[in-house]
Amino acid sequence: MTVTLCDAGPLLAIIDPHQGSDHVRCAQQIKELRGILVTTWPCVTEAMHLADKVGGQSMQRGLWRLLSSNCVEIELLTKEDGHRMDALMHRYSNVPMDWADASLCVTAEKRSVRRIFTLDSDFRIYRLVDGGFFEIIPA
Repeated sequence: MTVTLCDAGPLLAIIDPHQGSDHVRCAQQIKELRGILVTTWPCVTEAMHLADKVGGQSMQRGLWRLLSSNCVEIELLTKEDGHRMDALMHRYSNVPMDWADASLCVTAEKRSVRRIFTLDSDFRIYRLVDGGFFEIIPA
């Protein structure tokens, strides 16, 4: 099954029409994706915080409906993953890398996934464990 990692930005943009062109691009992209989206609890936390800021509890409920759908899986992180996330955040401290981005990079390593659904240009800087680049969608 095809796996695409999913950052907080698209999660919010998909459900919030006030996100303008990001909403249009992300809503279209999710219709075209095959397989499942995998996100992490740090990304969910970030998206829920942003949803509350832009639309309150009703926006958070919309986000939860998306997260509860069959097309989104939430990766569980271990203590060892946390140590790796800390190392990545230190490595990319000049960017800086946040906890949510680090969780996606670790998940990419664990699942051998290169494809990421994000609006965050920092993923053009981050490298996979083999030195390769992420495949970013929407392009």
